Amino acid sequence: MRRTAWWRAEYTPAELAPNSSSKEPSLSAETSKSGPAGDTPAKRFRLPAITGPDRIYQGWYVAAVAFLSTGLPVGTAQYAFGVFVEPLEQEFGWSRGQITFALSFGVISGLISPFVGRLVDRIGARPVMVVSIGLMAIGFLLRPLITELWQFYLFSTLVYLGFPGATSVVLGRLVSLWFPTTRGRMMGTVTAGNNFGGLTMGPLAGVVIALSGWQLGYVVFGALLALLAVIAFFVVKERNEEVTAEAKRTRRSEGFAAASRAAARAGFTLAEVVRMPAFWLITAGLTCAAFTYQGVLTQLVPHLTNEGFQRGHAVAAQSVIAAVGIGSKLFFGGLTERINARKATAICVSLQAAGVTLLILPFGTPVLWAGVLVYALGFGGLGALIVLAITETFGLKQFGSIMGIVSLVMTIPTAVGPLIAGLVYDATASYRLSFAVVIAMFAVGIACMLFARPPKMPASS
Repeated sequence: MRRTAWWRAEYTPAELAPNSSSKEPSLSAETSKSGPAGDTPAKRFRLPAITGPDRIYQGWYVAAVAFLSTGLPVGTAQYAFGVFVEPLEQEFGWSRGQITFALSFGVISGLISPFVGRLVDRIGARPVMVVSIGLMAIGFLLRPLITELWQFYLFSTLVYLGFPGATSVVLGRLVSLWFPTTRGRMMGTVTAGNNFGGLTMGPLAGVVIALSGWQLGYVVFGALLALLAVIAFFVVKERNEEVTAEAKRTRRSEGFAAASRAAARAGFTLAEVVRMPAFWLITAGLTCAAFTYQGVLTQLVPHLTNEGFQRGHAVAAQSVIAAVGIGSKLFFGGLTERINARKATAICVSLQAAGVTLLILPFGTPVLWAGVLVYALGFGGLGALIVLAITETFGLKQFGSIMGIVSLVMTIPTAVGPLIAGLVYDATASYRLSFAVVIAMFAVGIACMLFARPPKMPASS
């Protein structure tokens, strides 16, 4: 194999030649030659057509579980959180501040991410995913038993302890192993589960609460997550032998299996990457970009109502962002198969900066709606690009450990984003200045992503 970036690995015909007994078409000499800049395995590997129910690729089932594993946790723990606020106020007499303080426990997810990532590298993604989803299920199933505020905080802690192992820390490994030649598109598809969760879990909670109360709402969430943990236990596989056997069973070319094996062994160790300027530049860039979650999205509805929107229209705007985000993830995921993920991230964050700029201009409702749409086009793609930027630059060798450190640093926006927004609003009765601060952070993040220079993969990869 020629030495090059692993996601653009080039194999010689000898390496990719099928077994003499195989009926698979071999790769032509042309496909083994170096292609133009930006060429990818997705373009060079020619995958044979697969027909018949016995030829369904196991990777699709793994992708479906990964889709739900990111969608249900995000939908239940974040998007649907606000649906329970008023019922809890009425039940216990707690203030809104006391209830929403539970969101601050999300910092726990970042703090334990390095430990969870290390576990993924040592024991694999499946056991970590199953246990993590199970912890979230327990956290929700216990909430109907609460009688004191500290109990609500305790069970929220269980939910956030499971969050990293159910979402980003495991996704990069599973997608890259099962879909090595279409990694970008599949990452976009899988992380669209975030938006699916946002579009479905909130309305589901609203219907259940209206019919039977908030207690059953939490029980339904816990039951869905428990069921998902069981499914993940039986469906998720990640050993190289399993991927290779599945590629052969479904008559994929040997080149496909070779790309998966190359992806599994390529990359750097955590000890190596922490000494690389590129790692800290990319981490800083992604951290600045992550201000969009707690610095803009969570403040969007009150900002729009403050600017003259009716509350129903403001909530609809947030739903538009969730819906448009699905297409955004698919687009930016596919884009990384044509340009590198760092440049794609810079484009994504630039769109968000342009959208937020429109949101703070005092030009009325049409411009605000334009800002929502432009912001949505960039916002959705970020969820896929965070993982893709790490896997593309540093490989899968110790992806869990590396992603854990990145997630830890990315807790900074979670901790300070709402604080900045709240202090600025209290001082100015507007979110415009806090949004301007976020735009400045976006600019820093774009610069970091563009200046980062990825290292060459080691020869052993």
